[in-house]
This record gives sequence, C-alpha cells and structure tokens, in this order.
Amino acid sequence: MRVGDDVGGEAVAVGGRHRLAEDGDAQAAGGEAGDAAGVAALYEEDAVLAYPPGELTVGREAIRALWEKVPANSPRFAPEPPLPTLVSGDIALTSTPPRDGAGARAQVVRRQPDGSWLRVLDQPEFVRPAS
Repeated sequence: MRVGDDVGGEAVAVGGRHRLAEDGDAQAAGGEAGDAAGVAALYEEDAVLAYPPGELTVGREAIRALWEKVPANSPRFAPEPPLPTLVSGDIALTSTPPRDGAGARAQVVRRQPDGSWLRVLDQPEFVRPAS
C-alpha cells in the first residue's frame, strides 16, 4: 500500500492540502482573533488537548475556557503547511511541522454525521525529552 492508495473509496493518505487542513487554519485565525468559542467548536465534546505543556485539558468547555485565557498572553498564530493526512474510515490523523522547528503537531479527528471533522485528540507540541 502506498500514499494515495484507495481503500473502500477513502484515500489512505492524502498529499498536499486536505480539507482537514482548513481546521488548522481556522484554529490559527480563531486564536489570533481571540475567538475561544470558535476554536473550541473544532473539538468533540469529550476531546483531549495536551496543553498547556505537561497537562491535559479535557472537554470542549475546558478547551474553550483555556482559549479564553490564551489571547491575554498575546501569542501570534500563523497557519502551518500540513503534512499528508492519514484517513481510515471516519478517523484521520493530521499533522504539521511547526514553523519554529519544535518537534511536531498532531491531531486525531473523527468524521461527524454531517461530514465535518472534529478533533478528538490534539497534541500541539511534541518535545523531545532531555537526554
């Protein structure tokens, strides 16, 4: 099996820009605008976000509350080019290499009944453990 092979009508891996990448762009735009509810709407009700570093934020409401605090620190958000999206049925793995070179970012998303995708698991930063 190779990237781009079709399995039951769904690509195993999608090169280039996949519609799921638009969610990452929406998160960057929402974070930049201070739209905590808009960012939280990208997550399932019981999603798990590995942020702040070393902690877990569980549930859409907790994610919204977290994002309400984030703009106070004046972060800058910019869309990052996605790596190929891996899709298996109604589950997909999206990822991006951060512009700052700090590891990687990855999200597991699930297709919703209306065809949209929501994040189930979000690991915004993978940092190598100190040697």
